[in-house]
Amino acid sequence: MALAAVVFDMDGVLVDSEHLWEENWVAYAARYGVEWTPEDTSTVQGMSAPEWAAYLARRSGTDETAEQVERAVVGGMIAAIGDGRAPLLPGAAAMVTEVSAVAPVALASSAPRTVIDAVLAAYSLTEHFTATVSSAEVPRGKPSPDVYLEAASRLGHSGADCLGVEDSSNGIRAAAAAGLTVVALPNRGYPPKPDALALADSVADNNDTVRRILLDSLRDGANTTDTTAGRPA
Repeated sequence: MALAAVVFDMDGVLVDSEHLWEENWVAYAARYGVEWTPEDTSTVQGMSAPEWAAYLARRSGTDETAEQVERAVVGGMIAAIGDGRAPLLPGAAAMVTEVSAVAPVALASSAPRTVIDAVLAAYSLTEHFTATVSSAEVPRGKPSPDVYLEAASRLGHSGADCLGVEDSSNGIRAAAAAGLTVVALPNRGYPPKPDALALADSVADNNDTVRRILLDSLRDGANTTDTTAGRPA
């Protein structure tokens, strides 16, 4: 199977930001005297913004709509990004730059569009992505495969043609369900569950290792394509 493109997750793969989402969920629930637990975080990780906002609204008992809850949390995230509190993970910039030089790359993130655009602009990465997709732009968030299928489609490929890089349980499940070859980069603060990690085709401990896996896989795919070109059907 020739692998021809790459789809990256964002939070926990490109930027150190998972804890900021949790901080904002905790803070919102605390306004209503509700303790947001690690189990709540595990439940909503990977959900689209409309999905986790609805969950947070129910969990906190607020009178605000899910849309208002989402705006409050996203506002906190945008402020954190502007304050430099969502730094690029080591090796992320080199990974995106080098991989995008040899194959089209996309982003499949649970973050809303405003956060995706803010992060990529903050680190001058926008130009390297052929496509970016938010889970809010497809019917279902992770662990459903929708966002990965859409990202692959926008690259002109099927999921089976693509590599995917993920750090979380629901993200790995989503990429695997979409047929991608999954490279797991386990989040140390929110490690993926064993059953999810078992779905990954390879596991890396940092983005430098991920970069090498991606480049080697893409080159192998290119060599496979070259050696079969021109053969009789």
